[in-house]
Amino acid sequence: MDALAGHASRIPFRDRIAVADYGLNSGQPRFHIVNVEMGAIEESYLVSHGRGSDPENTGLVQHFSNRPGSNASSSGSFLTANTYVGKHGKSRRLEGLDEENDLAWDRAIVIHGAEYVDGAMAETQGRVGRSLGCFAFERGKIAEVLERLGPGRLLYSTK
Repeated sequence: MDALAGHASRIPFRDRIAVADYGLNSGQPRFHIVNVEMGAIEESYLVSHGRGSDPENTGLVQHFSNRPGSNASSSGSFLTANTYVGKHGKSRRLEGLDEENDLAWDRAIVIHGAEYVDGAMAETQGRVGRSLGCFAFERGKIAEVLERLGPGRLLYSTK
């Protein structure tokens, strides 16, 4: 909520926010869409983290980075932007609002679907696959995530 208040002038829609809790293992639903008005989580999803954040593929984020080429996830506040169709299908761009993620747009850190994020994989391996720093979701859930977390909303990433 502090991030939402701190970036109020940049976040036009405050009804819903997302929180990526990278303190949890990737085999657990750790991306939460929160209804701000009700003060309740609407839905939680599996989400990847970057390879550079977990070089040994443990399922846990070891560190964040904002450096281009790091293939790591970034922490902090993001503004959800427009959708586009790219190599991962329909995706949503993100603008980093903090010093620790202000290169997100240039690094092409986005929300997208991916085969390597899968509930069955989470159950059998205890983790999902890793991205190049993007917030990747199950293919069967990405349309729902994009709909619930439309443009002009806060996504907060933390550990």
